[in-house]
Amino acid sequence: MTKICGDAENFATSALRGFASVYSDIVQPVRGGVLRAAPGKQGKVTLVVGGGSGHFPAFNGYVGAGFADAAVAGDVFASPSTQAILRIAREAHLGGGVILGYGNYAGDVLNFSIAAERLRAEGIDTRLIATTDDIASAPAHEESRRRGTAGDLPVFKIIGAAAEAGLSLDEVEIIGKRVNAQTRSFGVAFDGCTLPGEKEKLFHVPQGRVALGLGVHGEQGIDELDLLRAEELAAILCDRLLKEAPANAGSRITALLNGLGSTKYEELFVLWEAIIPRLENAGYTVIAPLAGEYITSLDMAGCSLTLTWLDDELERLWRAPVESAALTRGEMRGAYRDSLPVLAEAPVAYMKSLTEAGRQGGRCVASMMIKLSAALTKAEPELGHIDAQAGDGDHGQGMARGAAAAARAARAAVEAGAGPATVLAAAADAWADRAGGTSGALWGAGLFAFSTAFDDSAVPDAQSLSLGLRRAMDKITALGKAKPGDKTLMDALAPLVEGFDNGLRQGSTVAKAWAQAAQDATIAAEATKDLLPRLGRARTHGERSKGHPDAGAISMALSARVIGEELSAMAVK
Repeated sequence: MTKICGDAENFATSALRGFASVYSDIVQPVRGGVLRAAPGKQGKVTLVVGGGSGHFPAFNGYVGAGFADAAVAGDVFASPSTQAILRIAREAHLGGGVILGYGNYAGDVLNFSIAAERLRAEGIDTRLIATTDDIASAPAHEESRRRGTAGDLPVFKIIGAAAEAGLSLDEVEIIGKRVNAQTRSFGVAFDGCTLPGEKEKLFHVPQGRVALGLGVHGEQGIDELDLLRAEELAAILCDRLLKEAPANAGSRITALLNGLGSTKYEELFVLWEAIIPRLENAGYTVIAPLAGEYITSLDMAGCSLTLTWLDDELERLWRAPVESAALTRGEMRGAYRDSLPVLAEAPVAYMKSLTEAGRQGGRCVASMMIKLSAALTKAEPELGHIDAQAGDGDHGQGMARGAAAAARAARAAVEAGAGPATVLAAAADAWADRAGGTSGALWGAGLFAFSTAFDDSAVPDAQSLSLGLRRAMDKITALGKAKPGDKTLMDALAPLVEGFDNGLRQGSTVAKAWAQAAQDATIAAEATKDLLPRLGRARTHGERSKGHPDAGAISMALSARVIGEELSAMAVK
């Protein structure tokens, strides 16, 4: 387990500050990530990388000369929020446009994509590169669905070198897409990992067995074998990767043997001794290989092998000097600099409602968020357990964090006299910023869409609640691309929306219509145990998720019931 975690709630933040203190000659801390201590030349392309914490040295360790200009760090195994990506990309931008680099995971794709849209709207030319190197996560003909794992390092290193060389944004993007298309990874695990503050691992590999096809978020593998000798393990890793060699890619490659957190360097070196002759006997020349920890999964025991096929240009960029916490080659540059303090969250000014009815409406919304926070905090262990059956086990933590932040923001808005639209919009942004990940982005966007149906000068009524609920569903559908039957939160949200509208049409009060719709959502959420997941991380688990409900649907139904109880207590008609 993760034995040194301090306050588990702030594990990622504490680790980030400690890292920035140790490597203050290379990075400077900002809220939610790090920048290069000595920024690159004005006018160069800016590379901003990011993802969840728990993977050190990814992603903060990739920041430095010849590598990334900045990194954005989410909570453990959770995507950074859109707001954090925006803040750091703006601070890091040097005038030549921005490349946002991240692994191909639903939460990262969503948050980085939204951030890119916002940056472009501000006049900052922004391109997206999602790594898709893991051959275990999707078949060869569906490469765009593959997740990013240890291939992040060679892909982002080569992109960073191209940017450092002064190439244009178009040229850097082309190189980034080419190196990603020519990178393949495959991983194995000997045991699972433990989230900070938890006592149980997300999964266990039976004694004397090895799991094949592991990801880096605690996902279980696709197969198991008896424990293998180094030569046998090397054969599996090399053979699976070489079978997927890119067409006409040539015979020059670089190789990265990556430890996942608890596998010792000496074990990696023993395995490398068995790997290198297999690659050479297959006719490959291996250029500047690496063995060590470059993208980990907390305390997971295991390793992965990554191969990147090089052409002349990619080889030159791979060999280029670099100075970062993860990788340093060539002459080191830059003087020691003291850590800069992490910037406090900027105060928010909320517009006061001009009517007492509006202020009362704001108080009603805040009361909902406070009750929701208490319920989701209480349900955190259960939601985490459900999510661990077919995901990465962090759903409970993310929902509890997001709801707590939303409640705090709602209180602050009410203290300023804000109306219901402003209170809910503030809660929505706080939820997305604190929760991170797929759920955080979807809940934040959905609540913000809901807020647009409210009037800051009036108490929400049946019509505004119905319109807001439908706008929330439409926004979540547009962003997440899910529909009922996909085993997602949509399986609970859709019956909630339809049930509430039906109840109102039949003459029920708001409270009664919502209560019945919440019951419909609960029944539908429980029924997801019979579905197969079609989207998100759970998709890779297939039949193994049968018998377990979807955590997102369960939390949505729980939230609906809590809001229904509060509507009844308020005697809303």
